[in-house]
Amino acid sequence: MKIVVTGTRGIPGIQGGVETHCEELYPLIADKQHEIIVVRRPYYAVDHSVKVYKQVIIKDIRVLRNKHLEAFIHTFLAVLYARKVKANIVHIHAVGPALMTPLVRLLGMKAVITHHGPDYDRDKWGKFAKWILRMGEKTGMYYANHIIVISEHIRRMIQQKYPDKKNITLIYNGINPVFPARSTEHLQSLDLTEYGYILAVGRLVKEKGFDKLIEAFKQLSPVSIKLVIAGDADYQDEYTQKLKEMCKGQKNIRLVGFIKGEKLAQLYTYARIFVLPSTHEGLPIALLEAMSYNCPILASDIPANKEIELPEECYFKSGDLSCLQQALKKQLENAQTERVSYNLSAYNWTNIAGQTKEIYNSLIL
Repeated sequence: MKIVVTGTRGIPGIQGGVETHCEELYPLIADKQHEIIVVRRPYYAVDHSVKVYKQVIIKDIRVLRNKHLEAFIHTFLAVLYARKVKANIVHIHAVGPALMTPLVRLLGMKAVITHHGPDYDRDKWGKFAKWILRMGEKTGMYYANHIIVISEHIRRMIQQKYPDKKNITLIYNGINPVFPARSTEHLQSLDLTEYGYILAVGRLVKEKGFDKLIEAFKQLSPVSIKLVIAGDADYQDEYTQKLKEMCKGQKNIRLVGFIKGEKLAQLYTYARIFVLPSTHEGLPIALLEAMSYNCPILASDIPANKEIELPEECYFKSGDLSCLQQALKKQLENAQTERVSYNLSAYNWTNIAGQTKEIYNSLIL
């Protein structure tokens, strides 16, 4: 069977939770019975020469870059492409692109939707954009042959809103087994010392709460501890500029941009604390990554983070600067070089791929 994947910016090496999800998942599904084509927006590509990634075919379709429209237009073109190549299934990621689900069905293909979270709750969207995203969710839930949700709290939300839907399956995000980095070369290049910094990882968007983290850190002014934020923005908007202004002249704060691989592994391995101050998440891969490196964790108490069931002292009230500051101070006082062991057995990519493949097979075979 042939499966076309859209709703993502693409793979490999592209920043974003959906992008990481697709990069890890589809190479484990691709085989002689399952031809996988991921449709990519080429201007996000790290290496344009990559046309096949671990048996997954990459198809570039260009659209004009636009914060509000590019995902919808790109998904529309991806669906038309899927029909052209006679795909059996179109797998759409995220609720916005799910607006194209009726077109998938109209063109005679099966539709699978992965609901990564209520994107209409993100702070960056205006009222009209949020309405469109809600319509995308509603349309996707009504017309999809099967719906995948990545966390229990998303499943509860969907079942409450659409109580008649029976074709919903919970399949978590995953995490790969990791080995702690031994080198500290990248740390040294950033003037960092082992266990001498707080780490946050994610896109520079408002719902990640990095402005609150920077403010809490500046007010604490911890001696000999630095703050490192690894991530970038798709668009250099007002919020991104705000973060850069907040960090200007701050010798103990590092905005290091989007990094992966060995450099990121070093940051995770030697972080004193990993902090995720988000106000919105589906099921945060960055948090699971930090746990896989046995980092001490401090996270906001939103449902997606609470679902991971960390000890209560690892959470602070979401959006509350004072609470974040107090929790950060306490963690810095307690966290040393000892690592923390977590149970990550539920987040196995091989099992996740097997569950996803079963859904594909049930629709076609």
